[in-house]
Amino acid sequence: MDNKINIEDIENIELSYLSLDDYQELKSAMIASYTTMPHSYWREHQIETLIKRFQEGQVVIKVNNQIAGCALSIIINYNDFDNQHTYQQITGDYTFNTHSSDGDILYGIDVFIKPEYRGMRLGRRLYDYRKDLCERLNLKGVAFGGRIPNYHKYMDTLTPKAYIEKVKSKEIHDPVLNFQISNDFHPTRILKHYLEGDAASNEYAVLLKWDNIYYEKVNKKPSTNKRVVRLGLIQWQMRPYKNLEDVLQQAEFFIDSVSSYRSDFALFPEFFNAPLMAEDNHLSEPEAIRNLALHTSTIVQKFSELAISYNINIITGSMPEVKDGKLYNVGYLCKRDGTKERYEKLHVTPDEERVWGMQGGNQLKTFDTDCGKIGILICYDSEFPELSRLLADEGMDILFVPFLTDTQNGYSRVRNCAQARAIENECYVAIAGSVGNLPKVHNMDIQYAQSMVFTPCDFAFPANGIKAEATPNTEMILIVDLDLDLLTELNQFGSVRNLKDRRKDIFDLRKLNP
Repeated sequence: MDNKINIEDIENIELSYLSLDDYQELKSAMIASYTTMPHSYWREHQIETLIKRFQEGQVVIKVNNQIAGCALSIIINYNDFDNQHTYQQITGDYTFNTHSSDGDILYGIDVFIKPEYRGMRLGRRLYDYRKDLCERLNLKGVAFGGRIPNYHKYMDTLTPKAYIEKVKSKEIHDPVLNFQISNDFHPTRILKHYLEGDAASNEYAVLLKWDNIYYEKVNKKPSTNKRVVRLGLIQWQMRPYKNLEDVLQQAEFFIDSVSSYRSDFALFPEFFNAPLMAEDNHLSEPEAIRNLALHTSTIVQKFSELAISYNINIITGSMPEVKDGKLYNVGYLCKRDGTKERYEKLHVTPDEERVWGMQGGNQLKTFDTDCGKIGILICYDSEFPELSRLLADEGMDILFVPFLTDTQNGYSRVRNCAQARAIENECYVAIAGSVGNLPKVHNMDIQYAQSMVFTPCDFAFPANGIKAEATPNTEMILIVDLDLDLLTELNQFGSVRNLKDRRKDIFDLRKLNP
């Protein structure tokens, strides 16, 4: 007789901890669920042990106050077991003395839904609970040995490995394994003689795992790593300055402003110090910019001091620098811990090369900060997608792009490419530029900018991929909060997964000089 419950008859669904008072109903539910495995139900003393040792791991789902399903779990130290472990070994010969509150893996002991409640996605609720519990307890992941009850139909012609591959490619339907894979559990190996008496699976099981992407290794030292990061973008006004002291005074004003909002980063534009070239306007352009380079070391030292005193990481935009007689466009990451790191513009524009004799750099790398891994690309570099992809492969969370553009079409190239970088690399991208004009500086007359922060385009982010934007061509600061955990989740569970879904079997991207 078909006793299947209709959805319209459901008045309430409740997920609750398993109680010993539920035992008789639980026993009946197990017997009804495991009709092909007679006497496969837990004894009352075993359920009592599980509840006493780890109550959070034992849950039931009730429909109209009746048990419809159950999930039982323990925590184990996974390294204590061989990769070819059996169910009996995992459970400590069914005593559950293998449970350890200091373990690293949530191991599924049992999960079932009564036949009349199947097809209502109640099993997904139980698996989701396990995932949430794993994250809450900061465990590495969830694991269990999954039965393959349809394997007995194919065991004469297929190995377990071949069977699993055909299930994954939808050539064979296995209701249990299909369901587990659809819930983000990935097969890792075949377990032989896993569950004694499981004839339908020929005593084979598949070790299935779900990795907790939020797991953090326990650190006994104080940690200041942040997961919600605040950016302060500085849309700098190009104006005449009397001297270097005036430029640094204006820079400190902005650093003070963004740090008063407790920003973690201050981002300056490319060549923000260009007004200082006005005093050398009587010289040729190559001579004037090499004189500007004489100020770079002083500016970097001052910015480093400001980073410490204002407790903020400063990305200095870019400045000219002469090294071994060659002129480069470089910037510095001045961290609030007092350390400094250098980055270079790799692709100089035709104008930078023709007018100033500037060289492209050779160093591409990510930078570790107390707010995750970041990358920095100067202006034109953002228009070469290979660079940011290499940085993404190194774990970049935020890409900073200081830029300088004179016309709107030049700005549009930077803006549109930067937004593409955010989508294809599943990262945040912040761009900051200068506005205004410098009539007394050759090759640096007028500027166009709108500083912005871009995000990937998925449900956890703005639909248009724009987190925040400044007013065009107006001197101002832009303060923006970014949640790095959203990137981690996107990488694993996004609607599309641009990094994971790359066809590395047909193309490869690598640095020639790592």
